[in-house]
Amino acid sequence: MSSTIIIALCTLMLMAYLFDLTSSKTRIPSVILLLLLGWIVRQITIFLGIHLPDFSSTLPELGTLGLILIVLEGSLELELNKSKIVLITKSLFGTIISMLVLSIVIANIFHYFWHYSLRYCLINAIPFCIISSAIAIPSTRNQVNSIREYTVYESSFSDILGVLFFTFITMNETYTLLSVGHFSQQILIMIGISFITTIGLSFLLSKIEHHIKFFPIIILIILIYYISKIYHLPALIFILLFGLFLGNIEKLEFFKWAHRIHLDILNKEVHRFKAYTYETSFIIRALFFLLFGYMIETAEILNSESIIWALGIVIIIFALRALQLKLSGLSWKPLLFLAPRGLITILLFLSILPSQQIPLVNQSLIIQVILITAIIMMTGLMFTKNKNNEETLPHNLQHIVQGNKETTRLP
Repeated sequence: MSSTIIIALCTLMLMAYLFDLTSSKTRIPSVILLLLLGWIVRQITIFLGIHLPDFSSTLPELGTLGLILIVLEGSLELELNKSKIVLITKSLFGTIISMLVLSIVIANIFHYFWHYSLRYCLINAIPFCIISSAIAIPSTRNQVNSIREYTVYESSFSDILGVLFFTFITMNETYTLLSVGHFSQQILIMIGISFITTIGLSFLLSKIEHHIKFFPIIILIILIYYISKIYHLPALIFILLFGLFLGNIEKLEFFKWAHRIHLDILNKEVHRFKAYTYETSFIIRALFFLLFGYMIETAEILNSESIIWALGIVIIIFALRALQLKLSGLSWKPLLFLAPRGLITILLFLSILPSQQIPLVNQSLIIQVILITAIIMMTGLMFTKNKNNEETLPHNLQHIVQGNKETTRLP
């Protein structure tokens, strides 16, 4: 029996890799195929009368590991330089404003129809407001550089800021200057801790000569995250700063003190660490979506009571996104379609306390919103012509690419 389980698991992971490998060609988000594959496995086990253990308690912990690795992966991709100031600013402020407006709109709709407190409604609304970097970033592999870079920044900011926003709302009963000040104090404490631990972990990365060096670093990152969570500190700040530091390590060569940590050696190790992080993140993400797909009941997908709400939420999401792109002066094609919901949405939903949960916001609604947004993204990308020229770029971002090209011509 154990051999059968191992064979089945290896086969599923290889299929997950195949989905990820072909998603840029087929334009079908791998998450849809993973959820479908997990659901098919469930139907097979039911048909054959195979009884597997209850995975409901495993899913949140697996999702937390996925969250850590996704934020780390996203922050490692964020390149900080003067030529990208406009891109970073637009994506950051666009993410903050759209998330706040969208959460307030959805929360007020919940409040109007269900008469729960606005705090509870906001807690239930926030998971729908976060763009999934785990789905969006891989889906833009065939897009031009500016589209891909904007998606990396926007979805990474959405993951990080969305979780921080959700944490702030759930940790405070009231929202006053005192509560904002206390949360800001926690962020400052976490920034201080992050600075010390980032320098320490970077030093270890450059000094460890043992052939096993990346796995202990990942374990230490997870350990620091969980210890920070015990003391109610915004632990994602540490993940973000650590990833940004390593992702932009070559820019420290202008500082004399930085040469003490052997930048040339560290830079090589960072490239290897990135590859290790990407592969580990892929495994955790694939397992999470397979497991979540396995736990999906057919009735949840076809739930007629929640589908109307799911369609309504999706319409609001894309209507406000179109407005955001318009106000930002960005072209809507294909950015409008790049707003999928995914792992973070599921994880935040699972972390809502039963006493704070609105009956409407159930697993059916979450699944339907994720599937609909993924299908819209898939359809939009299929009908978007991908030309490797600047005509396809958002007009306000064209100068960024032009500036990069001019830079490469300099001796």
